Amino acid sequence: MGLAQKQFRALLFTKTNGFHHESIHDGVTAVKELADRHVFDVEWHEDPGRFTDNNLARYDVIIFLNTTGDILNESQQAAMEKFIRAGKGFVGVHSASDTEYEWEWYTKMVGRMFKIHPPTQTAQLRFTTNKFPGLELFRESNPWTDEWYEFGPEKTTGLNYILAVDENTYNTKVQWGQNKGEGMGFHPVAWYHEYDGGRAFYTALGHVPAVYRDPAFLNHLYAGIYYAAKGKK
Repeated sequence: MGLAQKQFRALLFTKTNGFHHESIHDGVTAVKELADRHVFDVEWHEDPGRFTDNNLARYDVIIFLNTTGDILNESQQAAMEKFIRAGKGFVGVHSASDTEYEWEWYTKMVGRMFKIHPPTQTAQLRFTTNKFPGLELFRESNPWTDEWYEFGPEKTTGLNYILAVDENTYNTKVQWGQNKGEGMGFHPVAWYHEYDGGRAFYTALGHVPAVYRDPAFLNHLYAGIYYAAKGKK
């Protein structure tokens, strides 16, 4: 009996050049288990040398899981841009929005960049009017504990927000030197959009290691991976 044909191939990238999340290894394990469950290939790397035209052509989607800082040089960035323009996909998890601030193309692909966050707290999630799969196990009345990123302004137009956090259910106030956070009003935490010939999905959830064992989050994450890889919802 032959091996089952895989649906798509993913590159999971976790390089950091800044804060290193404890949850990275939990996230890697979770994505590998999602690959087993949903029959896709995943390769985990932290070597930016993998970002060449020839190597990236092997994949359908690139996942930045809790990456931070400046992690790709100009030629590697060019390879990733070519990858997306070929109709491929990108998934950013949590601190993927705390990555490559000076790379304008990347910031537009992510959609919004991290500004500041208060201490990890329990809050309540809110649905938006945009329908997207993978949200079925979330309940607006259920408490959710995570690190609630406050974001800067939109870097591009056309972001489809699918999940938000209710700022009335946690303390939004925080200050790091001159950097101050007081909340956003409408506070999105997940979105998707078509970008530069390809697709991008981002979720700000994923700071707490145990989140990567939560069925609601795993359902949410896979829906984003599938959309980015296949263009289907």
